[in-house]
Amino acid sequence: MATKEEGRCHISHPALPHTLSRRTGKNPRSSCFSCGKRESDWSDHFHYHCKICDVKFHAGCQNIPRKITHPFHLQHPLTLTDRNYETKILSDTTYQGKSEPVDINVTISEVIFDKCTWCSEKLGAIFYRCSLCSFGLDISCAINVPVLTIANPKSHHHSLVFFPRPLLVPCDACGLVDKSEPSYVCSQCSYIVHQSCIDLPRVIKITRHPHRLSHTPYPPPTILSCRICYKKVDIKYGNYSCNHDDCSYVVHSKCATHEEVWDGEELEWEPEEPDQTEDIAPFKRVGVDLIKHFSHDNCLKLEKFDGLRDTKKQCQACVLPINSHDFYNCVECEFFLHEVCAGLLRKLDHALHNHSLVVDTSPLQNLYSMNCSTCFRALTGFRYKCAKKDCMIGKHLQFDVRCILIPDCFTHQSHEHPVFISSTYSGFGKTLCKGCKEICYGSYLHCTLCEFALCFQCATIPNEIYYKYDEHLLFLSYGEDTYDTYWCEICEKKVDPTQWFYSCNKCCITIHRKCVFGSSVYMKPSFTFYYNSAMVEVVRNGISTRPICRQCNHRCPDSVYYRSGETANCSLQCLSNAKWDKLDEQPT
Repeated sequence: MATKEEGRCHISHPALPHTLSRRTGKNPRSSCFSCGKRESDWSDHFHYHCKICDVKFHAGCQNIPRKITHPFHLQHPLTLTDRNYETKILSDTTYQGKSEPVDINVTISEVIFDKCTWCSEKLGAIFYRCSLCSFGLDISCAINVPVLTIANPKSHHHSLVFFPRPLLVPCDACGLVDKSEPSYVCSQCSYIVHQSCIDLPRVIKITRHPHRLSHTPYPPPTILSCRICYKKVDIKYGNYSCNHDDCSYVVHSKCATHEEVWDGEELEWEPEEPDQTEDIAPFKRVGVDLIKHFSHDNCLKLEKFDGLRDTKKQCQACVLPINSHDFYNCVECEFFLHEVCAGLLRKLDHALHNHSLVVDTSPLQNLYSMNCSTCFRALTGFRYKCAKKDCMIGKHLQFDVRCILIPDCFTHQSHEHPVFISSTYSGFGKTLCKGCKEICYGSYLHCTLCEFALCFQCATIPNEIYYKYDEHLLFLSYGEDTYDTYWCEICEKKVDPTQWFYSCNKCCITIHRKCVFGSSVYMKPSFTFYYNSAMVEVVRNGISTRPICRQCNHRCPDSVYYRSGETANCSLQCLSNAKWDKLDEQPT
């Protein structure tokens, strides 16, 4: 019978491990030591054997035996245990719950095994326990078997020895306390480190900073805050910092290497990338106030905004109306760009993703692919996508121009303290936006000093905007402490003065911000897309048109509506609820 050495026998002591031999044949001659059966439920055509212990395991059973000797509790062996929650009875078992072939030890334990002794998580119905003491180990901790000695660690110049207790002090490499993670010590240096921090990369690059960052075990004595979470950096522990002169950028080790921040590439021996400024420039100057933009065939001329002439013009990039600022106008056709939008790079790094982003100006064809991954609004303008083709997460991400224009850290006009982009892993689903009073999903902006937070949808609405029935600019109010009663000029309903709203002090009018924008302010007229195989066109609405919506039977109130054949829908919501087998029917 052919054999092949593979894996460790979990019954043996970790300091003197026995090696399992893989043998051909699906079923061993005697019962499997883990599940207690001869017949295997696994499809593999081999099994495992420990010559010294003289035990056999089915393929798939060798990692969860009935008894183990584990580094987390070297004093005594641990037994796989089944707990009956109703009777409080503990019994020795197999991991499949099949106990017929083995001797079962049934007892009503006086020890309450409610939490894993190592990680303090709640123990399930199946776990490992010590029959001599009150040590209990959940399955996830049991299958994590750390080596006892690391001879040549990457992060330290001495050997590291496994510390057989939960670590209740900060790790020297990251500064965090995580008692669920195995740790190692160097007695010569009084150095202690998490298992996951031993191989921290020495040099990395993150999209939140233009320079490379190096891991520093003992940073200089300067009071700094982490530029990702904006909490204090403790100089007693390792972190990542920029080595460039006059650059004080520093981040916590765990913040810098989180999967949503770092791309996972070690750059210690990699050469610096050359400057690509020329390749990513969005336009070339071809004359006085005249540019050739990469997204358009004709030249664009810088012009001053005219309130009478330009109120219906929309920027091709962000789709917001052309307002009081300078903008670029095509000399031959109806193509417009805000001056700021025209200057956006073709490729850039942003805190919203851990890879570089490239701009995509091609028209979207399907309603299902039109939403921004951060503010969740339908977008019809320019958008940024992940530049790395094999990024599994990036293939589903796209960010509109308004979200890309949000910097990593800045002071929003609605709040006195700086706010920063908080990654989705911190406070997901728990933080309330101060603008719309809704829960923040995905990335959002969080204050560096207090609990103030903004979702990207609120953070990207303009502070001032033109309204078609007012000759003056409307300004965004961030809530007022007043008992006055305000009424919306559009819907004629009350305006809550504590909420965000738009107002014109010269005309003494107030408007709900949703009434100002409607549901389709970011949709460009004449834009077409497909929904359920039907062609849909975005049509400009006006006083003389205002067709009846096929779905809600109301007049279309917004600046645009959606037409498919002879059928009109007032919003994307009504469009999504429409019965597509009756799209081309005339409304009654």
